[in-house]
Amino acid sequence: MAILLRATGLTKRFGSTLALDSVDFEVLEGITGLLGANGAGKTTALRLFLGLIEPDSGKAEFLGAATSDPIMARERIGYMPEHDCLPSSVTAAEFLTHMAQISGLPPHEARVRSTDVLRHVGIDEERYRPMGSYSTGMKQRVKLAQAIVHDPLLVLLDEPTAGLDPVGRQEMLELIRRTGHDFGISIVLSSHLMGDVERTCDHVIVLDGGRVAQQGAIEQFTEETETLVVQVHEGLEALVESLARRNIQTSVDGASVIVQGVGQATYDAVRDSVVESGALLYRLAPRRHTLGEVFRTR
Repeated sequence: MAILLRATGLTKRFGSTLALDSVDFEVLEGITGLLGANGAGKTTALRLFLGLIEPDSGKAEFLGAATSDPIMARERIGYMPEHDCLPSSVTAAEFLTHMAQISGLPPHEARVRSTDVLRHVGIDEERYRPMGSYSTGMKQRVKLAQAIVHDPLLVLLDEPTAGLDPVGRQEMLELIRRTGHDFGISIVLSSHLMGDVERTCDHVIVLDGGRVAQQGAIEQFTEETETLVVQVHEGLEALVESLARRNIQTSVDGASVIVQGVGQATYDAVRDSVVESGALLYRLAPRRHTLGEVFRTR
């Protein structure tokens, strides 16, 4: 799997604030989450890879070349900034066509490409309306569209679900997944929301206070534990009593019974206890680790 971005000893300071402190990480093909709280250094890292700012020390490389040549990097990288940056009096169709043309596409091809990309992000007939009349969700979709209209190798998305309600967030995350899979574009998703990264990304780089806390495949941070979660709609107390008669130690968390151990004997005991107690079983599954544990254990 190719290495698209590499940070080596990357350091950036703004006055007395150390935004990045000699970080080392690599971004591979696929969808990578850049996870961290606000102020962790995520946006600074993106801007360094785009060549918008210069590091104080270390290197930011794209495809093995330093991004001190920003034109080279921007030809192959798309960028969706966090802040609202769309011209309010211009239609989405005009804006995307313009962005495609300045990326090097001929006028006719730029118009066709902009139409296709806007349709992909869910902006169809609305593309002829001024963008100042758009909702937050529509503006986020146009920002994503302009980042991919020139068919880049990699796109950097800075907080793409900012300002969206739960339904809008889910739709945007699904759109990001489809963009990566249907277009074959690798993606860096910068976010402070652990759930967004867990649901969307293949790899994760966790920044904490300007340093890399963890990095690797998502699976290694969300693997199953030795704890079994038994969630019921009713009959919780009877289920706990039935398990206790079988010498199964439990604890209660809301509507769930927590059982340590996920061996076959444990599953058999839980099955028999559910039948004996008459509990209405809703869910039975091993508990999984979460990305939040990365921060809680530091």
